[in-house]
Amino acid sequence: MIDATEPIDRSAWRNSRPVGDAFSVLVFSIIGQQISGFAARAIAGRLQEHFGGRMPSPAELLAMDPAVLKTVGLSRMKIEYLRSLAEHIISGELDIDHLHELSDDQVREQITASKGLGRWTADMFLLINLERPDILPIGDLGIRSAVQRLYRLDHLPGPAEVDTIGEKWQPNRSLASFYLWAWNRQMTAVSPKVAAK
Repeated sequence: MIDATEPIDRSAWRNSRPVGDAFSVLVFSIIGQQISGFAARAIAGRLQEHFGGRMPSPAELLAMDPAVLKTVGLSRMKIEYLRSLAEHIISGELDIDHLHELSDDQVREQITASKGLGRWTADMFLLINLERPDILPIGDLGIRSAVQRLYRLDHLPGPAEVDTIGEKWQPNRSLASFYLWAWNRQMTAVSPKVAAK
């Protein structure tokens, strides 16, 4: 698989993701749930317009009238998730400024304690924003699809199966993840009919 894949440019991949402080990145993660990247950027842009082109702070977000948040295109559920995130940060349950000092599991525990943020978001934050070397986003559909192709499985593996298979890639599971994504995209482009099965 590695020999058949273009060289990995991790910086380019990271540059395609939302950037900014940790709070802004997690806000964008919530905004982007179950919608296209284009729609997420549009909603994030409208939210930023209220604050002179930047994301609000946790306190500013909590002070916003939910009705105003709705006008930028946020659903009731996402407003609830954003408020939960802000509350967790203000209370200190999510120590946003010191996540880089915590272990991978501690980061996951703090992020997923906030309503609406799950394991995938925590893994992507660890992989992209904290640049941890041994992260395999086991719930990611692209990763699961690549593992299915690589091991010629007759089923799409679940997160637990991907986790077990990925144990052999320690302590370089982040690099393995980048190769799996790149290889899967390459294979899908070559044989879209197979990928659609």
